[in-house]
Amino acid sequence: MTATILKAKKEQEITWDTLAEKTGLNPVCIAAACMGSASLDTTEAEAVVSLLNLDPIVKETLMEYPLKGDGQTVPSDPLIYRLFEIAYVYGPSIKAVTHEKFGDGIMSAIDFTLDVDKVTDPKGDRVQITMTGKFLPYKKW
Repeated sequence: MTATILKAKKEQEITWDTLAEKTGLNPVCIAAACMGSASLDTTEAEAVVSLLNLDPIVKETLMEYPLKGDGQTVPSDPLIYRLFEIAYVYGPSIKAVTHEKFGDGIMSAIDFTLDVDKVTDPKGDRVQITMTGKFLPYKKW
């Protein structure tokens, strides 16, 4: 499901940002749910179905717990495994949101920076990973 090609009743364009605003979720999170990599609660699923003018049966599908990582070989190191899991679960959603914002292309892994920071939190310190890569649009010939 690609949000940018779905049309609401008034034929207005629906973006991942629009769906995120209506559900209170991050654009990547709502994209992951619409692509079957995450689930929504009742209120979130109802908002998506209503905004996109979908058949009510879709609500139940959006609320199903997805099977993640089926058939994939993953590294055994716990930290690397979690990074793989993030890419597997959210990769298609990150791709969809990136294409919606930038167009057809990729993020460079050559013209790229990555920072790992510690964020102090009273519930337990958090790992913050920030990746910044130059956007490289695909050329047409």
